[in-house]
Amino acid sequence: MKEIYQVLRREIRIFRQRPLYILASVGVMIFNAVFYLTFMQDGLPHDLPVGIVDCDRSSTSRSFCQQLDATQLGKVLYYDDLHAARLDLQRGKLTACIVIPEEFNADIQASRQPHIGYYVNSLYFVGGALSYSNILTMVNLTNGAVQRQVLRARGVNEREILARIQPIVLDAHQIGNTTTSYGVYLNSVILPGVLEMIVILITVYAIGSELKYGTSRHLMQTAGGSIVKALTGKMAIYTLIFTVLGITLELLLYHWLHYPIKGSIWWMFLDILLLVAAAQAAGMFIIGLFPNLRLAVSVSAIYSVLGFSLAGFTLPAEAMMPVLQGFPAIFPLRHYYLFYVQEAIFGSGFAGWWQQVVCLLLFLGLPPIVMRRLEDAYINERYERD
Repeated sequence: MKEIYQVLRREIRIFRQRPLYILASVGVMIFNAVFYLTFMQDGLPHDLPVGIVDCDRSSTSRSFCQQLDATQLGKVLYYDDLHAARLDLQRGKLTACIVIPEEFNADIQASRQPHIGYYVNSLYFVGGALSYSNILTMVNLTNGAVQRQVLRARGVNEREILARIQPIVLDAHQIGNTTTSYGVYLNSVILPGVLEMIVILITVYAIGSELKYGTSRHLMQTAGGSIVKALTGKMAIYTLIFTVLGITLELLLYHWLHYPIKGSIWWMFLDILLLVAAAQAAGMFIIGLFPNLRLAVSVSAIYSVLGFSLAGFTLPAEAMMPVLQGFPAIFPLRHYYLFYVQEAIFGSGFAGWWQQVVCLLLFLGLPPIVMRRLEDAYINERYERD
């Protein structure tokens, strides 16, 4: 313990002399938390601009426009011709554009099935997808209203009218995110993912900087020649910082901001602690495998970013290409996400997430694989300098 304590004191002195560590950990985490939580504080985008070219100007077309404007998602902007609306759509001022043809109402009354044309700007994925869904919903509602008027004129009773318009009634129950908030959907995994990236990058930099600046041999002497004591004392201060950041993040999401959680927040503390430990182990493995700071930082950055794409919270792993379906398991964020689903959304307890705990603990077996290689690099200061 004496050597570990000496290494810890040495690392605290380095930590105080290099503001990069505090800025890259606490500073980056605070910035991302403030950015994402304020950016998505409304939960779901609203008042998305939708252009309408009403060539009919009948009571039916005006009613359709008013109903679309009354929805939370849509904000109707009127245009005299399609050319002007198309230009604003291409400039990003509109998320969608609707063209109501001439004789729209007359065709409805004559049962000639008029066609409404709409154009969606899919360059902005969320805005375009929500506008498309909103427009499609309003078209279906308008279609139902027209059918209801026709059937009423024929003397059909209300019960039979509803059965014809909507023969199957959907009873939807949204689990874990009843308000359909994009903040709950994304921030619950993005912010822990940012923390994971910070942990991996700082772990790689802290260990690799000893090689870059030629101080690794001094570190080994301080640790009594033991690479295990050297890494234990060196990473202790960072483990404490990352642990505090992780617990603070969980408190921020599930206690102060009241993100929905069906299970226990204490188990979510365990989840974030295991994520931090697994990310540190992955960082040690990368710098041990590539004992070159520039190369290791590049590899760890690519590894961390891929974790967001393959974690499965935006695209289920089962829906990926068969050749990619096994890759998500090599990222700690994937197992954090599955733990989060079982505990925060379903509240299934230990029976639901024990396998993810085992997977996260398996990451702790990575550093011993490269420990001898890293020890050799530290003792011999094998590092390519410019």
